[in-house]
Amino acid sequence: MRFDDLHLRDGTPIYAQIIQHLKAGIAAGTVQDGDELPSRRTLSALLGVNPNTIQKAFRLLEEEGLISSRTGSKSYVCLSSEQSQAMQQQLPHTQTQDYIATMRAMGLTRSQTVALIEALWKEDTP
Repeated sequence: MRFDDLHLRDGTPIYAQIIQHLKAGIAAGTVQDGDELPSRRTLSALLGVNPNTIQKAFRLLEEEGLISSRTGSKSYVCLSSEQSQAMQQQLPHTQTQDYIATMRAMGLTRSQTVALIEALWKEDTP
């Protein structure tokens, strides 16, 4: 599990961004059951955040049953195939719903939103 490609952004709590990053990896299939997570201290240094922030993210991930940790030991992704499949279906759906709600709140129409997505998709395509 890599976090060097996580770019923190304003407006969303860092612990939530860490959780989202792990879930996005699961949805994309790049994070698998048994993958080792960096230590809390290592991840704190990598992201330049307080270790308590990492601790909170890991605790919430443990409560969701997505990682397994032991005191003084490494943390690992703990994922059943059912959880993985659910994440692959649920996350894109939820993210899209959130995006649509944001665009509506900003007054964009459906056609404007679709045009924006198409333009950005083309920009991001290599």
